[in-house]
Amino acid sequence: MIRSLLNWRSFLALVAIVIVTATIFYSRYLARKIAMDERQKVDTWVAASKAILKNPGMDLTLPNLIRNDQQSIPIIETNEHDSITEYLNLDSGEIARDSNYLYRQLKKFKAENYPVEVRLSEKPYIANRYYYGHTTLLDEVRYYPLIQLFIVTLFIFFTLYSITIRNKATQNQLWAGMAKETAHQLGTPVSSLEGWVEMLKESDLDPRTVQEIQKDVDRLKLVSDRFGKIGSKPVLEERDLVVQIRNMMEYIRKRAAGKVQFILQGPDATSAIIAANAPATPDARGQEHLFARISGPLFDWVIENLLKNALDAMEGKGTITVAIQNLEKEILIDVSDTGKGIAARNLQKVFKPGFTTKKRGWGLGLSLSKRIIEQYHKGQLFVRHSDLGKGTTFRIALRK
Repeated sequence: MIRSLLNWRSFLALVAIVIVTATIFYSRYLARKIAMDERQKVDTWVAASKAILKNPGMDLTLPNLIRNDQQSIPIIETNEHDSITEYLNLDSGEIARDSNYLYRQLKKFKAENYPVEVRLSEKPYIANRYYYGHTTLLDEVRYYPLIQLFIVTLFIFFTLYSITIRNKATQNQLWAGMAKETAHQLGTPVSSLEGWVEMLKESDLDPRTVQEIQKDVDRLKLVSDRFGKIGSKPVLEERDLVVQIRNMMEYIRKRAAGKVQFILQGPDATSAIIAANAPATPDARGQEHLFARISGPLFDWVIENLLKNALDAMEGKGTITVAIQNLEKEILIDVSDTGKGIAARNLQKVFKPGFTTKKRGWGLGLSLSKRIIEQYHKGQLFVRHSDLGKGTTFRIALRK
């Protein structure tokens, strides 16, 4: 899919380059042709003016017709000292409002074209000089490639945007289909395991063993339920975020190897330490409640993924801190670890499906977590900051 998108981009870029390059060359050719034609018109107009000046007694019908027919090219007539004596096809209103307008136009015309000179006398030297600009047609031809480049750029942008949206939709359908199929495949063995657990409860097996088996079966049911909710609109309910997060931290803490300390900082700024080898401290149960509309199973999945990633990053030793902030318009949840951090080159890749730095796994946890928060809960999930050798902080932002 990525390779296909790159091929489309390369093809469209090549087409754009060919179109714009050809247009630039052809526009320059047309501009030169129009400029030569305008120069010829000015020469003809000056010749007609010269004929009128030097032959006042002859039939001047044709020279006057030529002079009167020239109504597009702006011209300024000066004497041999470049003092303005006459002008043609310039804005008379602007000339009346601004006394320096004619002189600015004369400076501009001097920079654009060589003047046409008519010598009236050699000794003393008397001459008329005709400086001229260009028509709006020449401007349009010159700027046409830029306009076309802008249009082609917009076309390429919207085409690539459409392709990207289509690919994302296809990808989302694929993930949803895989998730639902996984949930379907898990359903049968989980139901069978529940039946076996009920039989074990009636046997002479140690009740504590049966209880642990029941927990694992319940866990499988929860996993199946999570996968089943992917691709369908989840039901959002008022849940206590503090309780949800604390329960997931306790669940992960029991399965964490090594010396890892878990700290939960509630919205009332109190902290509860959940040790690696002991239950949560008493003050953890008395923390402030904070309710938000979430899908309990899916939100738990996100917290679990973030905590597991933190554990993997610390390799058995360090501190995981979850800080909850209750702001006016949003709730912020920061999951921080003291692990190895994320390299700067990977910060933009961590949420892409398939990206992982671990030897095992498919690299779907963070991608699914981001989708759960942003599509289903209308929030945000991103890397707040990460320092190599110091740790990483992921932030969840939920709108109220």
